[in-house]
Amino acid sequence: MGAVIYMIRRELLLAMRQRAELVNAVLFYCFIVVLFPLAIGAQAALITKVAPAIIWVAALLSVLLSIDRTFRSDFEDGSLEQLILSAHPLSLLVLGKILAHWLVSGLPLLVLTPLLTLFLGMDMGSIKVLLLTLLLGTPVLSAVGAIGVALTVGLRRGGILLALLVLPMYVPVLIFATVMVEHARSGLPMTAEMSMLIAFLILALTLAPWPTAAALKVSVS
Repeated sequence: MGAVIYMIRRELLLAMRQRAELVNAVLFYCFIVVLFPLAIGAQAALITKVAPAIIWVAALLSVLLSIDRTFRSDFEDGSLEQLILSAHPLSLLVLGKILAHWLVSGLPLLVLTPLLTLFLGMDMGSIKVLLLTLLLGTPVLSAVGAIGVALTVGLRRGGILLALLVLPMYVPVLIFATVMVEHARSGLPMTAEMSMLIAFLILALTLAPWPTAAALKVSVS
């Protein structure tokens, strides 16, 4: 676990030196949430109804915007090869990068979401459930996105291909998260949706580092 902690600290230090990229992703998230109600118009009931979907689509796109830098900067400066040749298992280093990406990209979304949801007219009970879905779902987005980045890191213009690879895998998380909030709002049981999100989280953090590490070795070779 020392390798994981080291990688998290390293990524956090690098993120602090590149604050502009972090701010861009957060501002992108805020802009999407604010612009959706303006596009829908003065229909408070409709805005409140689709608010969970708005928040989740914004979070999904924000994570997709920031996930590309997870390995690309290391690939460009040659440090990715050093990580592959490291004495530590590459899968553990990848896990550290995934967790660090969530800390700098997913955690700020959780902090900003309560304010933005009040802007959308959501009640406090629905906000709490929405925050729970983001807490369980956004790490899955980071883990799955890391696989796509590892597959496309060697390509000069892999951004579009990354989106095509990753977005279909994001859809189940999006569906279960929004349905869970809707069930909570309607007073229906949400145990099944929560169980699925927890299962996605466990599977993503457990399994994603292995194919990511393998894809990185292929991309660098």
